[in-house]
Amino acid sequence: MTGKPSVLFVCVHNAGRSQMAAGWLRHLAGDAVEVRSAGSAPADTVNPSAVEAMREVGIDITDQQPKILQYEVAQDSDVIITMGCGDACPVFPGKRYEDWKLDDPAGRGVEAVRPIRDEIRTRIEALLADLLPAGRP
Repeated sequence: MTGKPSVLFVCVHNAGRSQMAAGWLRHLAGDAVEVRSAGSAPADTVNPSAVEAMREVGIDITDQQPKILQYEVAQDSDVIITMGCGDACPVFPGKRYEDWKLDDPAGRGVEAVRPIRDEIRTRIEALLADLLPAGRP
């Protein structure tokens, strides 16, 4: 990986887990990482409980819109993190893949989404420590 790493978060609806992960990464990495998210079958809007859970920690994802997973976006990403999209996620040789087993926040209230949000933050912090080691600009 040369230059700014790019990370793609993929889940089925691109409305909950992947949007929260993208929000955390943008918040914690600033412009040091290119952040992308998409879904294999995107919803019409971002999950309101995910929006509220992120708002509680000072991260605004209201401007995000679920997007369809495009081949080129996946191909051009350095790291692809899947969250329950199964076989719908494309596989490209030489890419770094992680599959994060996380509960689906769809149809759940904010109380149920908070632990998912917090687990995502922990995983994002570990990812960042690996992508941007200390001392690297």
